[in-house]
Amino acid sequence: MSPSCPNSLCSSSKASDSAAVARYGSFYRKSDGQVVQRYRCSVCQKGFSAATSNPCYRQNKRHKNSLIYQLLASSVSQRRAARIAKLNRKTVVRKFLFLAEQAKLELEELNRAAPKAKALQFDDMETFEHTKCKPLSITVAVETNTRRILGLEVSKMPANGLLAEISVKKYGKRADERTKGREILFTRIKDLIEETAEIRSDQNPHYPKVVKEYFPKATHVTYKGQRGAITGQGELKKVGFDPLFSLNHTCAKLRADINRLVRRTWCTTKKPERLQAHLNLYAIYHNLHLPKKRAA
Repeated sequence: MSPSCPNSLCSSSKASDSAAVARYGSFYRKSDGQVVQRYRCSVCQKGFSAATSNPCYRQNKRHKNSLIYQLLASSVSQRRAARIAKLNRKTVVRKFLFLAEQAKLELEELNRAAPKAKALQFDDMETFEHTKCKPLSITVAVETNTRRILGLEVSKMPANGLLAEISVKKYGKRADERTKGREILFTRIKDLIEETAEIRSDQNPHYPKVVKEYFPKATHVTYKGQRGAITGQGELKKVGFDPLFSLNHTCAKLRADINRLVRRTWCTTKKPERLQAHLNLYAIYHNLHLPKKRAA
């Protein structure tokens, strides 16, 4: 069966009339060695191919996408990925942004198709953009037991402790957008969670209000924060039983598998939106390659 004409101004495309489209030869795509079928619409006389509607349309090195995707989800920097894949760094950046956008859509689609979560764990983890004087917060929400990532949201936050005064002096007063970030995340994942779900978090005083607002029928259980272990990038806790293990294990994986989140790394985030893109890219990799476990 021939595809419909992709020309939105064509009458055959509006009527989804595939009979107006006929085969019109083919061409050899050198990048991946595929023979692609050409078509022509008899109404508007426009030509197109089977690759026209593909998200990778006009990418000359689409066969490198899978490699770049795996490298960037495996603690490899963009520069090193460019060297391994034998690509220009600018090409890797373009592919990174493309793959991140596709991953965002795929994550939303897979989460909608999955059963609603009966138990949820969430918390904020910290990183920074360019310098520790400009910290960032990442709100992470995962399904209990399965460790399926439901969503991640990056927010700006002011520096704390000894760096607070230095930060204000060098970069000015920095807005605290963490509450807004949690609201954006909860709005996005609200339909993925059962109304009477159990929600676990630490005893952050800002959490109960936002949980009550977005999940009024849920049970919110809080636990006292524990000392971080040497292993697991400090995210795993030095206790015999960790009630927030699914969350802390996922956060440890984020720090281990995303190069810019590794502690004491040369790779840093220059733009918060690029960190968000990298998190989206990793989230779909994380969910698809986790061992299958029973949900709570």
